[in-house]
Amino acid sequence: MSVLESLRVPEELSARVPAEERGSGRDDVRLMVSRGTEVSHRAFGELPGVLRAGDVLVVNTSPTLPAAVNGRLGGERLVVHFSTRGDRGHPGTESAGGRWAVELRTPDGTGSTLPRAGGPAGARIRLPGGGLLVPEEPLVPGADRLWWATVSVDVPGLMRRYGRPIRYRYTVRDQPLSAYQSVFALPSPGGAGSAEMPSAARPFTERLVAELVRRGVQFAPVTLHTGVASAEAHEPPYPERFEVPASTAWLVNAARGRRRAARDVPSGAAGRDTGGRIVAVGTTAVRALESASGADGRVRAASGWTDLVVTPARGVRVVDGLLTGLHEPAASHLLMLAAIAGPEVLARSYSEALERLYLWHEFGDMHLILP
Repeated sequence: MSVLESLRVPEELSARVPAEERGSGRDDVRLMVSRGTEVSHRAFGELPGVLRAGDVLVVNTSPTLPAAVNGRLGGERLVVHFSTRGDRGHPGTESAGGRWAVELRTPDGTGSTLPRAGGPAGARIRLPGGGLLVPEEPLVPGADRLWWATVSVDVPGLMRRYGRPIRYRYTVRDQPLSAYQSVFALPSPGGAGSAEMPSAARPFTERLVAELVRRGVQFAPVTLHTGVASAEAHEPPYPERFEVPASTAWLVNAARGRRRAARDVPSGAAGRDTGGRIVAVGTTAVRALESASGADGRVRAASGWTDLVVTPARGVRVVDGLLTGLHEPAASHLLMLAAIAGPEVLARSYSEALERLYLWHEFGDMHLILP
């Protein structure tokens, strides 16, 4: 990863507004396609021509929450980023809002925020509408960004009434919550969702999905509720809630079985080029699907918490390809990308993305990694 870490992404390559404000629509972004050592450059609308009938796109259906809420600690103004709801039954969850992992930030006066240490333990942070948030302890011992806290009010209701999407400093203005929802987002029980958008699915439109289905590409839903990432410190992923339904497990296993069977057909015989590649839309979809796979590579219905970190040493058991945005060179996500593509391929593609002025972050351009 040393070559990647030496790359620098110029500030002007941060996508500052959604694609529909820069161009003709959500799908008006570029698509870099990596196949082994070959890198090509297309428009995202050309995706149906890159995939094959029988390929399976695994998509995350988690909706994005308006997870940023103003607060006060004495005379100090804060922004609370609600990241992850804790399990019921844990000590402290008897409060009305339960126990949440939160990130406390300092408003910067432009609508964005600056990093701030969490806590202190026992502080009484006032929330809009009269609620209280009380930090308890760091989420990870020794770290100080994310803290467990008890909340006196219903948090999904608080977010609906007073919240807004989490915004980072490279964007130029607040955007409505709809700008952070993908076409695949579905309501979750109890108001659960993602603190930050599963952004790899953002360029999909209903028209593009319909065209992919018409061409025989299949869609398999999973759910992984993403917590708050850090724009300043690239930390490894921490546990997140996920679900892989039985229907998705069946579809993925069936596609992989068809692909194995096609590879066994003698060269030149019909069916040799059958699809069946499992392509995850986003790193969250990889984490969910790989968390539901066994050592034999078979996917089983699963739900709960996952602490899986996909690295080149661990590798992937199920996923053949990945559709994702462009990540900062020091981001922990790149370990997963290297596990799928290999570090040399990844370094070459990222160098080309910089040379061709691709746009980074959630409103930016896309990268498709195929075998």
